[in-house]
Parts: sequence; C-alpha cells; structure tokens
Amino acid sequence: MEKTSVRELQDVVIRFSGDSGDGMQLTGTLFSDTSALMGNGISTFPDYPAEIRAPQGTVAGVSGFQVHFGNHRELNPGDYCDVLVAMNPAALKANRKWLKAGATVIIDGDSITEEHLKRAGFETLDPIAELKLDEYNVVIPNITAMTREALMQTELDNKSAVKCKNMFALGICFWLFDRPENHALRYLESKFAKKNPAIAEANKLVIEAGYNYAANTHQFANHYRVPSASLEKGTYRSISGNVATAWGLCAAAEKANLPLFCGSYPITPATVILEELAKRKDLGVKTVQAEDEIAGICTAIGAAFAGNFAVTTTSGPGLSLKSEALGLAVMTELPLVVVDVQRGGPSTGLPTKTEQSDLQQALYGRNGECPVAVVAASSPSDCFHYAFEAGRIAMEHMTPVILLTDGFIANGSEPWRIPSMKDYPQITPPIVNEAPEGGFMPYVRNEKLARGWAFPGKAGLEHRVGGLEKDSVKGCISHDPANHQKMVSTRAAKVALIAEDIPEQTVFGDREGDLLVVGWGGTRGHLQNAVEQMQAEGKRVSLCHFNYINPLPRGVREIFAGFRRIVVCELNEGQFANYLRTQLQEFRYEQYNKCEGLPFTVVELKEKFESLLA
Repeated sequence: MEKTSVRELQDVVIRFSGDSGDGMQLTGTLFSDTSALMGNGISTFPDYPAEIRAPQGTVAGVSGFQVHFGNHRELNPGDYCDVLVAMNPAALKANRKWLKAGATVIIDGDSITEEHLKRAGFETLDPIAELKLDEYNVVIPNITAMTREALMQTELDNKSAVKCKNMFALGICFWLFDRPENHALRYLESKFAKKNPAIAEANKLVIEAGYNYAANTHQFANHYRVPSASLEKGTYRSISGNVATAWGLCAAAEKANLPLFCGSYPITPATVILEELAKRKDLGVKTVQAEDEIAGICTAIGAAFAGNFAVTTTSGPGLSLKSEALGLAVMTELPLVVVDVQRGGPSTGLPTKTEQSDLQQALYGRNGECPVAVVAASSPSDCFHYAFEAGRIAMEHMTPVILLTDGFIANGSEPWRIPSMKDYPQITPPIVNEAPEGGFMPYVRNEKLARGWAFPGKAGLEHRVGGLEKDSVKGCISHDPANHQKMVSTRAAKVALIAEDIPEQTVFGDREGDLLVVGWGGTRGHLQNAVEQMQAEGKRVSLCHFNYINPLPRGVREIFAGFRRIVVCELNEGQFANYLRTQLQEFRYEQYNKCEGLPFTVVELKEKFESLLA
C-alpha cells in the first residue's frame, strides 16, 4: 500500500472513552505502557464514573482514560486531547469540551443509532452536527461490526466477541502513532492464555484487525511518530501513585529492619494500596482487611506497640472515622503512617474524583491539642519517596504521620526510574532493647524529643500505654495540671523539630520576581508547566511547591519575601492559604481554587497568573 505522510510530533494527548463496561481503562493502560516501553514520557489520568453502574449508554456512565505521551518528561496528562476515541454517543457528548482545535475524533459508527442517541441525551439524529464537529477530523468506523467480522472463525458467542471491540480501537491508535503491538499481545497472553486462551486469541486478532483497518483504508491523512524522551539512565517501569505508595512503605520497613503491618478498610480511591501490600508476603508484609475504618487504625496501633512499622490507608470519610484513634496514637507516641488518598467531599461526595480538601482535617481534625506531621506527594512516581519519608519520620521521631495523596496521582501513572535501595538512608528508630541502669523510664527523650520504643515481652521494659495522660518521665497515669501542660508542649515541640530533619524549601525559578505561585501535593505538574510557559515568555514568575506541610520546611519566609505577589493554588476553597496565614502572617495571599473533582488545566492557571501580573 502507499503510505500516508509521516509527521513527527513532540507530544500527543489521547482520550479513550466509552461506557464503563467498554474496557477503556485497559485500553488506555496498554497504550500508555507501550509508549513508556518505547521511551516516551507519559502521564495518565483515569476518569471513572462515580456511579457503581449507571444505565448503559448514558453520560453518567462514561468512563475515560487520558494519556499524554511525548519526547520529554510529561508532568501532567494534558488539558485537551488531540485524539478522542468514543465508543458510543454518550462518550462523544461527555468529552466534546476536551477537544483541541483540529482534533481527530474516532467514534464507533455502529453505536450511532436512534436508541443510543436518545439515551445519551441528543436532540437530533446527527451528533456530528449537533456537537458542531464539522471542523474536526471525524472518523466513523463500524468498530462493532468489524470486531464481529474479525472473530467470525472463532468459537466466541456474539456477546463475548463484542466485548473485544476496545482492542479494535487500540489497534487503530497503535497504527496511527507508530506503536508496536508486541507488549499488548504479550499482556493478553499472560492475562488470559492459561485460563481462557480463546479470549486471549480473540483480543489479539481484533488488535490486528484495528491496525490493518487504519493502515489500509486511508481514513487518516497522517501517520505520526513521537520520539523517545531523553531520560536519566536507569531501569524504568510505569507506576501508579497507589502502587508507588505501597512500595515506598515496603522500602521504609526494609530500611528500618522491621516487619510492615497494614490494617485497613477498603475505600475508593485508596483500596489498591491495601491490595498491593497484600501481595507482598514474600517481604514479610502482614495485612488485615478490618471490618471498618476504626478497627483498621486500631489494629495498626496495636501492631506499632508490638514492634511493627504500622500503616493504615483510607480516604477522607475514613480519616474522619479514624480521628479518635489517631489521637490515641499521638498520646501513646507510637509511630504510625496514615495514608489519605483524598477525594471529593464532604460525605460520600465524589468518590472517584480528585480533590485536596482533607488538609484541614489532617492538620486539626482531632480533639485536644493533637499535632501530627503531615506530608504530601506530588506525582505518581514520587509517592514512593514520600511514603518512604513518612515512614522515616514516623519511626525516627516516634509520632504519627499523615501522608496525603489524591485520586489524580493515586490512579494516574508515569515512568518511574527504579531506585537502588543503597541510595536510601537507613532508618534508625529509637528502639530500646535493654533496661538502662536505674530502670526504664518510657518518656525519657532523645535529642529529637522522641521517647524510646520498647517492644512487649522484654524483661524490665514493661510500661503503660493508653489514652490517659502519662507522667512526663515514668509513663504512669497522671492528671497533674503542670504535667499535662508539659506533655502538650513537648508533643508539639517534637513535631516542630522535624523541620530540622527535612530539606529546606526550594523554589522553581528565580528567588525574586513579580509573582510566586504556591501549591502543594498533586497539583505540581500543572503548576510547573504553567510557570515554565510564562517564564519562557519572559515573565518574572516562580513556583514554590510544598511536600512537607507540618511542620513547614526552613527557608519559606525568605522565599516569600522575594516576591511582589503570592498566589496559592489548590483544589479546595483555600485550606493551605488559610494555614499559611496562621504560620506566616506578614504576607498577603491571593487564591486560585477549584472544586470540580478535576485537576487544574494549564490554560486556566495561566489566565489567572496573567490577570495577577496585569
């Protein structure tokens, strides 16, 4: 055949979208993993419907997966898509607003029926005209019919055959962007070949059919190539934030030479961490799926008392249920990591959507004076590092630590350079193995104000734990007013001292300028891209992004003082901005906030920053 013209691109955004039963998450994952194996930088954004099973073919039931791949490291999954794959009219309607000018739209022509259009809420029988898609490159292959045709010689029934249609769309995109099929084919063999070889073979045939359709029908004017990225040498794999978090916790346990225990209750979008840890019995990890959130954290506290590196995982509603027991962990001064994968709230809220609205709960959501350390991860891959850091801080400072991630980075993925464990420091908890001369005093402290960690079963190290206030040295129950004041002050000072054990705050860009953009957690990719683009335009804009929240790192005041204006950007109504107002009162903080269950877009951020510079 005569080849179409080949164009080289720096980066591309593809959005796979369809009904929640159409396999869009698998399709997107296979495409993004293939791109990662080719050396591209990738950033992904799975977008699940909140309903468990919305009516088929409705906008409420649309599931999406967006992948941004390019010839450099991609910091976010892209604002708008170059290619939209829509498996039905509902997917087309739900994602019309995310199309770039001149984008390619691929929609299954077999789904454009009166019934499907009505179910998706179209007013006419012409979705292309109704959505004003005339200026886009719209390709309407009969994907369902061609999938059936490709599988005519197999023994699959009609229903099973139609379920393979997502692989036809994958084959089209493999050809369109010059991606090899090998990885996807190997995955299908490993996933289905032993238990159901007919399904494996059928999906492989359909990928080939989709590839051949794109190659031979001349429906696409161009064939695209995206060169590999120039990444630091090493061994890479694609990793999601939840998996990276689980592995970071395992690494912390290894470096502390302690067993890892996780007591948790399943909750969207944090459940994958528990599932991943449950696989690591080979590393000595113990997991308990508790009957509720309260039991989950209480088993973890018990495990910490018994000498385990203890963690519990949850999302916002679960964090509120754990609050009383978290106070118990503060009072007993036991190391504990609570991972909160934030989602839209309050209450059940938007369980499959992202938000940063648990910060105040993490900082203040307990009775009494009850400070805990708070750390936040910024990308899927650095969830590993900050999970490790949360474990290190918890065990070396004998305090609970809350690690905040969010649905965006927890479900998203990117290439991760697998680190060598020799590059990570040994973790040295203040473990007490023998009673000192004069007897063991459980609340005698070291230079970090951390008390000794004495495991049960050791003669001479018996001591009390519990929720009642303890004597500041002996550890016996004490209701003495002066002792309570001393213990409250000491626990606060211990958390504050963590600032001496974490890196100084850095700034992306110059340390002086007209506008300092401030963010925390999972917004970093979008903020950094927006700031980079404005810096390239000659604007005096810099980014100060936070991963350590409580305590704040050293050097923040000096950075803030170098800028004419400060704007704090977060996916809530201003929680970090209000926290900064209490910690650094001498500065004035502008805000840019969003509570839509979606990450920022670079476009909207730049518009805000331009307005502040005007």
